[in-house]
Amino acid sequence: MALTLPVLPRLPRPALRRALPALADRPSLLAAATVLLVCVPTGEKDVTAAVHVTAADVASLALVALTALNLLRGRLPALTRSTAALFGAVVVAAAVATMGSIDPATSLTGFVRLTQVFVLVPAAVLCALRDRTDQRLVLGSFVLAALIQGVVGANQYLTRTGASYTGQPIRAVGTFGALDIMAMSTVVSFGLLAALALALGERGPHGDVRLRRAMFAAAAFLAFPLAVSFSRGSWIATGVAATVLLLRADARLLVRSAVLGLAAAVVLVGGLGLGASGVTERLSSIGSVSAAPDQSVSDRYDLWATAGRIWQDHPVHGAGPKAFPKLRDSHAPLRLSSGSDAADSTIGFQREPLLSPHNMYFLVLSEQGLIGITAYAALFLGLLLGCLRHRGGPALAALALLTWVLVDFLYADIGGTTTVLTSVVLGLAARAAGPAAVREAR
Repeated sequence: MALTLPVLPRLPRPALRRALPALADRPSLLAAATVLLVCVPTGEKDVTAAVHVTAADVASLALVALTALNLLRGRLPALTRSTAALFGAVVVAAAVATMGSIDPATSLTGFVRLTQVFVLVPAAVLCALRDRTDQRLVLGSFVLAALIQGVVGANQYLTRTGASYTGQPIRAVGTFGALDIMAMSTVVSFGLLAALALALGERGPHGDVRLRRAMFAAAAFLAFPLAVSFSRGSWIATGVAATVLLLRADARLLVRSAVLGLAAAVVLVGGLGLGASGVTERLSSIGSVSAAPDQSVSDRYDLWATAGRIWQDHPVHGAGPKAFPKLRDSHAPLRLSSGSDAADSTIGFQREPLLSPHNMYFLVLSEQGLIGITAYAALFLGLLLGCLRHRGGPALAALALLTWVLVDFLYADIGGTTTVLTSVVLGLAARAAGPAAVREAR
């Protein structure tokens, strides 16, 4: 089993002594650090390694450890019975799938990862968000991380130093590189939605005008690096999430925003020519994903069909976590590609193997069966309905981010550097869906 560990800077002991009490008093600082540390380049060049531990993973596990310490000290976690039941069901489903796996040893690492991503870190984030200040701190870290990646990505497009797209080095990938092609667009999408939600939360006579203007400006800027990421999936998820956000906040604002967005697109793409050929070509390809799909879409359809066949062989508890790569070739159609192309100035040209169905729901169905998909559906639906009950700024942000994740899961799954951000989003959604969010919104 290959294990990749990040190189972390060593803090001086006096600084460490000062930091520990601050983290104990406001553990949301560790949640914010988890988001920001996603931006740290990993230099990872082996996507087939069984375990990838990033700086953000280390920070998230430190948050889990701090939460456990607070529990031992008598500071009970802010988990309602319903929330605990939803998270517990995911653990039980993963455990059952692991015990019935075709390869229990390999599935054990998958069980640990699933528990980290969907249970431990979200629960720790939930416990860390004690008030609106904590929520704004974490949402602000999403915006800052997006601005960092957005600046790097925009520079890559303008200076032609990004990943290869249609044979040209113009695809914005931020600090993540061509092997993690979706990471930058994910971070930028989260930051754009968080900024938009924070701006909407500052409307009204008691809102902070400067913060509102800054967040609107940040959201407007982030639209450009998102566009030149050429990620159709991120575009769709961001469009759906922003629509839900604006509808929940103010339906009339949605109409005005659509008009302004269309006008800005005409000026930037049609007038200034920024990303014109690539963006318009990519947009037009969205409408042809069913009638005339390109190779990447065709491969995705084949991977979904493969996951369906695996589930038919293991309908109740699935084949086990991390079993999909082992069973892919025996269940996939012959036309499925051996991998997708990736190229930039750092790695050159590589073929990246297709190790998952690129659909979280099909991945759960094939590896954890009906038991697993029921547990995850209950978790996602419970959080979504809970977020829809509230209109406060942090609750709006949690609703938008969760919507993005659920839409993105239709054509993507966990994996890569930004996986831990999904955990933070689930923690934000759990806080927004809980009773405490009602008191804070008032």
